Amino acid sequence: MTLAMADQLNPQPLPPSPNWARAMPMGPDTRVKITEDYARHVGKDAYFWGWPMANIFNRRVSFKDVKEPMMSGPVPIAPLNTVAMLTNYITPDERLVACPNQDVVYGAGSLALDIEPVVVQVPDFGDRFWVYQMVDLRTDSFVQLGKMYATTPGFYLLVGPNWKGEVPRGITKVFRSPTDTGFVAPRIFQDDTAEDRKAIQPVLKLVMMYPMSQYDGVMKSADWSKMKVLPSGEKGAAETRFVFPEKFFDELPAILADAPPLPGEESRYGQMLAVVNAAKDNPRIKAALVEGAKEAEEKLVTPLLQFRNYGEQLPHNWSTISNEAAFGTDYFTRTAVARSNILVNSPNETKYFYQDLDAAGDRLNGKNSYAVTFAKDQTPPVDGFWSLTLYNEHHFFAPNELERYSLGTKNKSLKYNSDGSLTLYVQASSPDKDKQANWLPAPKDGDFSLYVRAYWPKAAITGGTWTPPAVQKVN
Repeated sequence: MTLAMADQLNPQPLPPSPNWARAMPMGPDTRVKITEDYARHVGKDAYFWGWPMANIFNRRVSFKDVKEPMMSGPVPIAPLNTVAMLTNYITPDERLVACPNQDVVYGAGSLALDIEPVVVQVPDFGDRFWVYQMVDLRTDSFVQLGKMYATTPGFYLLVGPNWKGEVPRGITKVFRSPTDTGFVAPRIFQDDTAEDRKAIQPVLKLVMMYPMSQYDGVMKSADWSKMKVLPSGEKGAAETRFVFPEKFFDELPAILADAPPLPGEESRYGQMLAVVNAAKDNPRIKAALVEGAKEAEEKLVTPLLQFRNYGEQLPHNWSTISNEAAFGTDYFTRTAVARSNILVNSPNETKYFYQDLDAAGDRLNGKNSYAVTFAKDQTPPVDGFWSLTLYNEHHFFAPNELERYSLGTKNKSLKYNSDGSLTLYVQASSPDKDKQANWLPAPKDGDFSLYVRAYWPKAAITGGTWTPPAVQKVN
Protein backbone atom coordinates (compact mmCIF):
# COMPACT_ATOMS: atom_id res chain seq x y z
CA MET A 1 0.00 0.00 0.00
CA THR A 2 1.39 3.41 -0.96
CA LEU A 3 1.53 6.33 1.46
CA ALA A 4 -1.08 8.15 -0.63
CA MET A 5 -3.45 5.20 -0.37
CA ALA A 6 -2.92 5.00 3.39
CA ASP A 7 -3.76 8.68 3.74
CA GLN A 8 -7.02 8.12 1.85
CA LEU A 9 -8.01 5.25 4.12
CA ASN A 10 -6.91 7.04 7.29
CA PRO A 11 -7.35 10.75 6.63
CA GLN A 12 -5.54 13.00 9.08
CA PRO A 13 -7.27 15.91 10.84
CA LEU A 14 -7.25 19.05 8.73
CA PRO A 15 -4.88 21.74 9.98
CA PRO A 16 -6.42 25.03 11.17
CA SER A 17 -7.33 27.31 8.29
CA PRO A 18 -4.85 30.17 7.83
CA ASN A 19 -7.92 32.41 7.59
CA TRP A 20 -9.65 31.05 10.68
CA ALA A 21 -10.14 34.53 12.13
CA ARG A 22 -12.51 35.37 9.25
CA ALA A 23 -14.96 32.79 10.62
CA MET A 24 -15.22 34.55 13.97
CA PRO A 25 -17.66 34.72 15.58
CA MET A 26 -18.74 31.16 14.81
CA GLY A 27 -22.24 31.21 13.36
CA PRO A 28 -24.85 33.49 11.84
CA ASP A 29 -26.04 37.01 12.58
CA THR A 30 -29.15 36.24 14.61
CA ARG A 31 -30.72 39.60 13.69
CA VAL A 32 -31.23 38.48 10.12
CA LYS A 33 -34.58 37.17 8.88
CA ILE A 34 -34.45 33.57 7.62
CA THR A 35 -36.74 31.66 5.29
CA GLU A 36 -38.90 28.66 6.07
CA ASP A 37 -37.07 26.65 3.41
CA TYR A 38 -33.77 27.34 5.13
CA ALA A 39 -35.25 26.35 8.50
CA ARG A 40 -36.49 23.11 6.95
CA HIS A 41 -32.99 22.44 5.60
CA VAL A 42 -31.38 23.08 9.00
CA GLY A 43 -34.04 20.96 10.68
CA LYS A 44 -33.33 18.00 8.43
CA ASP A 45 -29.58 18.20 8.94
CA ALA A 46 -29.78 18.84 12.71
CA TYR A 47 -32.17 15.95 13.27
CA PHE A 48 -29.97 13.43 11.49
CA TRP A 49 -26.87 14.75 13.25
CA GLY A 50 -28.43 14.81 16.71
CA TRP A 51 -30.54 11.64 16.57
CA PRO A 52 -28.13 9.48 18.66
CA MET A 53 -27.70 12.24 21.24
CA ALA A 54 -31.45 12.72 21.63
CA ASN A 55 -31.74 8.96 22.02
CA ILE A 56 -29.33 8.82 24.99
CA PHE A 57 -30.75 12.08 26.42
CA ASN A 58 -34.28 10.70 26.45
CA ARG A 59 -33.22 7.41 27.97
CA ARG A 60 -32.00 9.49 30.90
CA VAL A 61 -35.33 11.33 30.97
CA SER A 62 -37.19 8.01 31.01
CA PHE A 63 -35.17 6.84 34.04
CA LYS A 64 -35.39 10.04 36.09
CA ASP A 65 -38.55 9.09 38.03
CA VAL A 66 -37.50 5.49 38.76
CA LYS A 67 -37.29 5.15 42.56
CA GLU A 68 -35.55 1.78 42.90
CA PRO A 69 -33.95 -0.89 40.71
CA MET A 70 -36.72 -2.97 39.16
CA MET A 71 -37.83 -4.93 36.14
CA SER A 72 -39.98 -3.15 33.59
CA GLY A 73 -41.35 -6.21 31.88
CA PRO A 74 -38.27 -8.06 30.57
CA VAL A 75 -35.70 -5.28 31.09
CA PRO A 76 -33.93 -3.91 34.17
CA ILE A 77 -34.29 -0.21 34.96
CA ALA A 78 -32.81 1.83 37.80
CA PRO A 79 -32.72 5.34 39.29
CA LEU A 80 -30.25 7.74 37.72
CA ASN A 81 -26.61 6.99 38.56
CA THR A 82 -27.37 3.40 39.54
CA VAL A 83 -27.55 0.12 37.67
CA ALA A 84 -29.90 -2.87 37.68
CA MET A 85 -28.84 -6.35 36.53
CA LEU A 86 -30.56 -9.30 34.98
CA THR A 87 -29.85 -12.75 36.42
CA ASN A 88 -30.08 -14.65 33.12
CA TYR A 89 -30.16 -13.99 29.38
CA ILE A 90 -32.40 -11.27 27.99
CA THR A 91 -35.74 -12.59 26.69
CA PRO A 92 -37.32 -12.20 23.21
CA ASP A 93 -39.92 -9.66 24.35
CA GLU A 94 -37.24 -7.07 25.18
CA ARG A 95 -37.62 -3.81 23.17
CA LEU A 96 -35.37 -1.33 25.03
CA VAL A 97 -32.28 -1.89 22.85
CA ALA A 98 -32.16 -3.48 19.38
CA CYS A 99 -29.84 -6.40 18.67
CA PRO A 100 -29.47 -7.82 22.18
CA ASN A 101 -27.48 -11.01 22.61
CA GLN A 102 -27.83 -14.19 24.58
CA ASP A 103 -24.15 -14.66 25.33
CA VAL A 104 -24.11 -12.36 28.33
CA VAL A 105 -26.10 -11.27 31.34
CA TYR A 106 -26.87 -7.58 30.91
CA GLY A 107 -27.27 -4.62 33.19
CA ALA A 108 -28.59 -1.13 32.46
CA GLY A 109 -28.31 2.31 33.98
CA SER A 110 -28.44 5.97 32.99
CA LEU A 111 -25.76 8.48 33.99
CA ALA A 112 -26.45 12.00 35.27
CA LEU A 113 -22.98 13.13 36.30
CA ASP A 114 -24.07 16.75 36.69
CA ILE A 115 -25.93 15.58 39.80
CA GLU A 116 -23.01 13.70 41.34
CA PRO A 117 -20.01 11.50 40.43
CA VAL A 118 -20.65 7.78 40.39
CA VAL A 119 -18.80 4.82 41.90
CA VAL A 120 -18.64 1.58 39.89
CA GLN A 121 -17.87 -1.71 41.64
CA VAL A 122 -15.77 -4.38 39.93
CA PRO A 123 -15.92 -7.73 41.76
CA ASP A 124 -13.53 -10.61 41.20
CA PHE A 125 -14.86 -12.34 38.07
CA GLY A 126 -12.17 -15.01 38.11
CA ASP A 127 -11.74 -16.48 34.63
CA ARG A 128 -15.16 -15.31 33.46
CA PHE A 129 -15.27 -12.83 30.58
CA TRP A 130 -16.79 -9.45 31.38
CA VAL A 131 -16.81 -5.88 30.12
CA TYR A 132 -18.55 -2.75 31.38
CA GLN A 133 -19.72 -0.46 28.61
CA MET A 134 -20.21 3.21 29.43
CA VAL A 135 -20.96 5.75 26.72
CA ASP A 136 -21.41 9.49 26.74
CA LEU A 137 -24.19 11.50 25.10
CA ARG A 138 -22.57 10.97 21.68
CA THR A 139 -22.54 7.16 22.23
CA ASP A 140 -18.74 7.23 22.44
CA SER A 141 -17.12 5.04 25.09
CA PHE A 142 -15.14 6.79 27.82
CA VAL A 143 -14.06 3.93 30.12
CA GLN A 144 -11.85 0.88 29.86
CA LEU A 145 -13.17 -1.69 32.30
CA GLY A 146 -13.07 -5.36 31.38
CA LYS A 147 -11.14 -8.59 31.15
CA MET A 148 -9.24 -7.38 28.07
CA TYR A 149 -7.85 -4.50 30.15
CA ALA A 150 -6.74 -6.76 33.03
CA THR A 151 -8.96 -4.62 35.27
CA THR A 152 -8.47 -5.44 38.94
CA PRO A 153 -11.35 -5.78 41.41
CA GLY A 154 -12.15 -2.56 43.23
CA PHE A 155 -13.91 0.78 42.98
CA TYR A 156 -13.80 3.10 39.97
CA LEU A 157 -15.09 6.67 39.76
CA LEU A 158 -17.01 8.28 36.90
CA VAL A 159 -17.01 12.09 36.86
CA GLY A 160 -18.49 14.72 34.58
CA PRO A 161 -16.50 17.09 32.36
CA ASN A 162 -16.50 19.95 34.89
CA TRP A 163 -16.11 18.07 38.17
CA LYS A 164 -13.23 19.31 40.35
CA GLY A 165 -13.84 17.59 43.68
CA GLU A 166 -11.62 15.38 45.81
CA VAL A 167 -11.31 11.73 44.87
CA PRO A 168 -12.22 9.51 47.85
CA ARG A 169 -9.61 7.16 49.28
CA GLY A 170 -9.78 3.62 47.91
CA ILE A 171 -10.74 4.59 44.34
CA THR A 172 -8.55 2.69 41.86
CA LYS A 173 -9.06 4.95 38.85
CA VAL A 174 -11.10 7.93 37.68
CA PHE A 175 -12.79 8.12 34.27
CA ARG A 176 -13.95 11.54 33.07
CA SER A 177 -16.92 11.63 30.73
CA PRO A 178 -16.99 14.34 28.03
CA THR A 179 -20.70 14.86 28.83
CA ASP A 180 -22.81 14.67 31.97
CA THR A 181 -25.37 12.35 30.40
CA GLY A 182 -24.52 8.79 29.43
CA PHE A 183 -25.59 5.17 29.52
CA VAL A 184 -24.15 2.09 31.20
CA ALA A 185 -24.52 -1.53 30.05
CA PRO A 186 -22.42 -4.18 31.85
CA ARG A 187 -22.02 -7.51 30.04
CA ILE A 188 -21.04 -10.71 31.91
CA PHE A 189 -20.49 -13.90 29.88
CA GLN A 190 -22.59 -16.95 30.68
CA ASP A 191 -22.65 -20.27 28.86
CA ASP A 192 -25.87 -22.15 28.12
CA THR A 193 -25.64 -24.70 30.95
CA ALA A 194 -27.72 -24.79 34.11
CA GLU A 195 -24.46 -25.14 36.07
CA ASP A 196 -23.11 -21.83 34.79
CA ARG A 197 -26.41 -20.03 35.36
CA LYS A 198 -26.09 -21.05 39.00
CA ALA A 199 -22.36 -20.30 39.22
CA ILE A 200 -22.71 -16.73 37.92
CA GLN A 201 -25.25 -15.58 40.52
CA PRO A 202 -22.89 -14.65 43.41
CA VAL A 203 -20.75 -12.36 41.26
CA LEU A 204 -23.78 -10.70 39.63
CA LYS A 205 -24.90 -9.47 43.06
CA LEU A 206 -21.69 -7.43 43.34
CA VAL A 207 -22.06 -5.63 39.99
CA MET A 208 -23.13 -2.29 41.43
CA MET A 209 -23.10 1.42 40.59
CA TYR A 210 -24.14 4.21 42.96
CA PRO A 211 -23.62 7.94 43.71
CA MET A 212 -20.28 8.86 45.29
CA SER A 213 -22.07 10.05 48.44
CA GLN A 214 -22.98 6.40 49.15
CA TYR A 215 -19.38 5.19 48.86
CA ASP A 216 -17.81 3.84 52.05
CA GLY A 217 -15.05 1.61 50.70
CA VAL A 218 -17.04 -1.57 51.33
CA MET A 219 -18.36 -3.73 48.49
CA LYS A 220 -22.15 -3.46 48.33
CA SER A 221 -24.43 -6.14 46.93
CA ALA A 222 -27.97 -6.57 45.68
CA ASP A 223 -30.10 -9.63 45.06
CA TRP A 224 -31.30 -8.77 41.57
CA SER A 225 -33.61 -11.79 41.52
CA LYS A 226 -35.84 -10.08 44.09
CA MET A 227 -36.48 -6.85 42.19
CA LYS A 228 -40.03 -5.63 41.80
CA VAL A 229 -41.48 -6.56 38.39
CA LEU A 230 -43.74 -4.05 36.65
CA PRO A 231 -45.65 -4.75 33.44
CA SER A 232 -43.92 -3.48 30.32
CA GLY A 233 -45.43 -0.44 28.66
CA GLU A 234 -44.14 -1.50 25.26
CA LYS A 235 -46.18 -3.97 23.24
CA GLY A 236 -44.93 -3.29 19.72
CA ALA A 237 -42.58 -5.28 17.53
CA ALA A 238 -40.00 -2.52 17.02
CA GLU A 239 -37.50 -0.85 19.36
CA THR A 240 -38.89 1.58 21.93
CA ARG A 241 -38.83 5.06 20.44
CA PHE A 242 -36.78 7.72 22.17
CA VAL A 243 -36.49 10.33 19.38
CA PHE A 244 -39.49 12.23 17.98
CA PRO A 245 -39.39 14.97 15.31
CA GLU A 246 -42.12 16.94 17.10
CA LYS A 247 -40.09 17.16 20.34
CA PHE A 248 -36.54 17.20 19.02
CA PHE A 249 -36.04 20.98 18.74
CA ASP A 250 -37.49 21.61 22.19
CA GLU A 251 -34.84 19.25 23.57
CA LEU A 252 -31.95 20.34 21.36
CA PRO A 253 -30.70 23.35 23.43
CA ALA A 254 -30.29 21.12 26.53
CA ILE A 255 -28.56 18.44 24.46
CA LEU A 256 -26.11 20.93 22.99
CA ALA A 257 -25.43 22.42 26.43
CA ASP A 258 -24.54 18.94 27.72
CA ALA A 259 -22.27 18.11 24.78
CA PRO A 260 -19.90 21.01 24.05
CA PRO A 261 -18.86 21.23 20.38
CA LEU A 262 -15.98 19.14 19.17
CA PRO A 263 -13.25 21.03 17.27
CA GLY A 264 -14.82 22.41 14.11
CA GLU A 265 -18.41 22.06 15.36
CA GLU A 266 -18.73 25.57 16.76
CA SER A 267 -20.34 26.99 13.62
CA ARG A 268 -22.69 23.98 13.38
CA TYR A 269 -23.90 24.66 16.90
CA GLY A 270 -24.32 28.35 16.09
CA GLN A 271 -26.40 27.63 12.98
CA MET A 272 -28.69 25.19 14.78
CA LEU A 273 -29.27 27.38 17.83
CA ALA A 274 -29.95 30.45 15.71
CA VAL A 275 -32.78 28.70 13.87
CA VAL A 276 -34.15 27.12 17.06
CA ASN A 277 -34.22 30.55 18.70
CA ALA A 278 -35.92 32.05 15.65
CA ALA A 279 -38.60 29.38 15.92
CA LYS A 280 -39.54 30.40 19.46
CA ASP A 281 -41.50 33.42 18.24
CA ASN A 282 -42.35 32.20 14.75
CA PRO A 283 -44.72 29.21 14.49
CA ARG A 284 -44.05 28.90 10.75
CA ILE A 285 -40.31 28.56 11.31
CA LYS A 286 -40.99 25.98 14.05
CA ALA A 287 -43.27 24.04 11.70
CA ALA A 288 -40.59 24.09 9.00
CA LEU A 289 -38.03 22.71 11.45
CA VAL A 290 -40.34 19.84 12.38
CA GLU A 291 -41.11 19.15 8.71
CA GLY A 292 -37.38 18.88 8.03
CA ALA A 293 -36.99 16.49 10.97
CA LYS A 294 -39.86 14.31 9.78
CA GLU A 295 -38.30 14.11 6.33
CA ALA A 296 -34.95 13.11 7.86
CA GLU A 297 -36.64 10.44 9.98
CA GLU A 298 -38.40 8.93 6.99
CA LYS A 299 -35.78 9.22 4.27
CA LEU A 300 -32.46 9.18 6.14
CA VAL A 301 -32.77 7.59 9.59
CA THR A 302 -35.33 4.81 9.07
CA PRO A 303 -33.48 3.16 6.13
CA LEU A 304 -30.41 2.78 8.36
CA LEU A 305 -32.14 0.03 10.31
CA GLN A 306 -31.04 -2.16 7.39
CA PHE A 307 -27.42 -3.22 7.82
CA ARG A 308 -26.85 -3.38 4.06
CA ASN A 309 -27.31 0.40 3.83
CA TYR A 310 -24.09 1.33 5.62
CA GLY A 311 -20.72 0.07 6.83
CA GLU A 312 -17.47 -1.21 5.37
CA GLN A 313 -18.38 -3.70 2.65
CA LEU A 314 -16.75 -7.12 3.09
CA PRO A 315 -16.71 -10.38 1.08
CA HIS A 316 -19.94 -12.42 0.83
CA ASN A 317 -22.14 -9.35 1.50
CA TRP A 318 -21.06 -8.96 5.12
CA SER A 319 -20.37 -5.49 6.48
CA THR A 320 -18.73 -4.06 9.59
CA ILE A 321 -17.52 -0.82 11.14
CA SER A 322 -14.18 -0.01 12.76
CA ASN A 323 -14.93 3.11 14.82
CA GLU A 324 -17.75 1.82 17.02
CA ALA A 325 -18.16 3.72 20.29
CA ALA A 326 -15.52 6.15 18.98
CA PHE A 327 -17.49 7.93 16.28
CA GLY A 328 -16.19 11.45 16.86
CA THR A 329 -17.41 13.52 13.90
CA ASP A 330 -18.38 10.52 11.74
CA TYR A 331 -22.01 11.57 11.90
CA PHE A 332 -23.35 9.13 9.33
CA THR A 333 -21.94 6.01 11.00
CA ARG A 334 -22.91 7.24 14.45
CA THR A 335 -26.55 7.67 13.47
CA ALA A 336 -26.59 4.45 11.44
CA VAL A 337 -25.36 2.42 14.39
CA ALA A 338 -27.68 4.20 16.82
CA ARG A 339 -30.65 3.35 14.61
CA SER A 340 -29.74 -0.28 13.88
CA ASN A 341 -27.91 -1.52 17.01
CA ILE A 342 -27.19 1.23 19.52
CA LEU A 343 -24.76 0.69 22.43
CA VAL A 344 -22.00 -1.19 20.64
CA ASN A 345 -18.68 -1.83 22.39
CA SER A 346 -15.34 -0.37 21.36
CA PRO A 347 -13.64 -2.32 18.52
CA ASN A 348 -10.92 -3.77 20.76
CA GLU A 349 -13.69 -5.04 23.07
CA THR A 350 -16.09 -6.42 20.46
CA LYS A 351 -16.06 -6.63 16.68
CA TYR A 352 -19.40 -6.85 14.87
CA PHE A 353 -20.23 -8.27 11.45
CA TYR A 354 -23.64 -7.61 9.88
CA GLN A 355 -25.56 -9.56 7.24
CA ASP A 356 -28.93 -9.08 5.49
CA LEU A 357 -28.16 -11.07 2.32
CA ASP A 358 -27.11 -14.54 1.24
CA ALA A 359 -24.07 -15.27 -0.93
CA ALA A 360 -26.08 -14.55 -4.08
CA GLY A 361 -27.19 -11.15 -2.81
CA ASP A 362 -30.78 -12.18 -2.07
CA ARG A 363 -32.54 -11.04 1.11
CA LEU A 364 -32.36 -13.57 3.95
CA ASN A 365 -35.84 -14.99 4.50
CA GLY A 366 -37.27 -17.87 6.51
CA LYS A 367 -38.85 -19.48 3.46
CA ASN A 368 -35.31 -20.59 2.53
CA SER A 369 -32.70 -22.72 4.29
CA TYR A 370 -29.08 -21.61 4.72
CA ALA A 371 -25.75 -22.96 5.89
CA VAL A 372 -22.83 -21.03 7.34
CA THR A 373 -19.63 -23.11 7.33
CA PHE A 374 -16.50 -22.05 9.17
CA ALA A 375 -13.46 -23.86 7.79
CA LYS A 376 -11.23 -25.80 10.19
CA ASP A 377 -9.68 -23.43 12.74
CA GLN A 378 -11.57 -20.52 11.15
CA THR A 379 -14.26 -19.77 13.69
CA PRO A 380 -13.89 -16.13 14.79
CA PRO A 381 -10.42 -15.77 16.39
CA VAL A 382 -11.04 -14.31 19.84
CA ASP A 383 -9.63 -14.24 23.34
CA GLY A 384 -13.15 -13.90 24.70
CA PHE A 385 -16.02 -15.60 22.87
CA TRP A 386 -17.95 -15.45 19.60
CA SER A 387 -21.51 -16.03 18.45
CA LEU A 388 -23.79 -16.00 15.41
CA THR A 389 -27.16 -14.42 16.29
CA LEU A 390 -30.36 -14.25 14.25
CA TYR A 391 -32.67 -11.21 14.39
CA ASN A 392 -36.06 -10.64 12.83
CA GLU A 393 -36.90 -7.67 10.60
CA HIS A 394 -37.00 -5.35 13.65
CA HIS A 395 -33.63 -6.56 14.99
CA PHE A 396 -35.06 -8.58 17.85
CA PHE A 397 -35.17 -12.30 18.57
CA ALA A 398 -37.60 -14.44 16.57
CA PRO A 399 -39.34 -16.63 19.19
CA ASN A 400 -38.96 -20.37 18.64
CA GLU A 401 -39.65 -23.60 20.53
CA LEU A 402 -35.98 -24.20 21.29
CA GLU A 403 -35.63 -20.71 22.79
CA ARG A 404 -32.39 -20.56 20.83
CA TYR A 405 -31.37 -17.24 19.31
CA SER A 406 -27.62 -17.64 18.82
CA LEU A 407 -24.91 -20.26 18.50
CA GLY A 408 -21.25 -20.01 19.42
CA THR A 409 -18.78 -20.35 22.26
CA LYS A 410 -21.51 -20.61 24.89
CA ASN A 411 -22.97 -23.75 23.30
CA LYS A 412 -21.27 -26.88 24.60
CA SER A 413 -22.98 -29.34 22.23
CA LEU A 414 -21.96 -27.99 18.80
CA LYS A 415 -20.94 -30.74 16.39
CA TYR A 416 -17.95 -30.28 14.08
CA ASN A 417 -17.66 -31.94 10.68
CA SER A 418 -15.19 -34.78 10.06
CA ASP A 419 -12.74 -32.36 8.41
CA GLY A 420 -12.76 -30.06 11.45
CA SER A 421 -15.06 -27.46 9.92
CA LEU A 422 -18.22 -26.18 11.65
CA THR A 423 -21.54 -25.80 9.82
CA LEU A 424 -24.43 -23.89 11.36
CA TYR A 425 -27.89 -24.44 9.86
CA VAL A 426 -30.16 -21.41 9.62
CA GLN A 427 -33.74 -22.33 8.71
CA ALA A 428 -37.32 -22.32 9.95
CA SER A 429 -37.89 -26.08 9.95
CA SER A 430 -35.95 -28.60 11.99
CA PRO A 431 -32.97 -30.16 10.18
CA ASP A 432 -31.95 -33.82 10.45
CA LYS A 433 -31.53 -35.13 13.98
CA ASP A 434 -27.73 -35.17 13.76
CA LYS A 435 -27.79 -31.43 12.91
CA GLN A 436 -30.11 -30.30 15.71
CA ALA A 437 -27.30 -29.03 17.94
CA ASN A 438 -26.13 -26.72 15.12
CA TRP A 439 -29.60 -25.42 14.19
CA LEU A 440 -30.31 -21.70 14.48
CA PRO A 441 -34.10 -21.37 14.03
CA ALA A 442 -35.35 -18.71 11.58
CA PRO A 443 -38.82 -17.13 11.41
CA LYS A 444 -41.23 -18.73 8.93
CA ASP A 445 -41.50 -16.65 5.73
CA GLY A 446 -40.04 -13.55 7.41
CA ASP A 447 -36.98 -11.48 6.55
CA PHE A 448 -34.16 -11.73 9.04
CA SER A 449 -30.53 -10.69 9.62
CA LEU A 450 -27.46 -12.51 10.89
CA TYR A 451 -24.92 -10.95 13.21
CA VAL A 452 -21.46 -12.19 14.26
CA ARG A 453 -20.03 -10.96 17.55
CA ALA A 454 -16.36 -11.43 18.37
CA TYR A 455 -15.66 -10.42 21.96
CA TRP A 456 -12.02 -9.50 22.68
CA PRO A 457 -11.07 -10.07 19.04
CA LYS A 458 -7.59 -11.15 18.02
CA ALA A 459 -5.43 -9.25 15.52
CA ALA A 460 -6.76 -11.24 12.55
CA ILE A 461 -10.17 -9.68 13.16
CA THR A 462 -9.14 -6.17 14.15
CA GLY A 463 -6.66 -6.08 11.27
CA GLY A 464 -9.25 -7.22 8.75
CA THR A 465 -7.63 -10.47 7.60
CA TRP A 466 -10.48 -12.57 9.04
CA THR A 467 -14.04 -12.04 7.85
CA PRO A 468 -17.09 -14.33 8.13
CA PRO A 469 -17.85 -17.04 5.58
CA ALA A 470 -20.68 -16.87 3.05
CA VAL A 471 -24.29 -17.54 3.96
CA GLN A 472 -25.17 -20.21 1.42
CA LYS A 473 -28.73 -21.04 0.40
CA VAL A 474 -29.24 -24.82 0.48
CA ASN A 475 -31.96 -27.22 -0.62
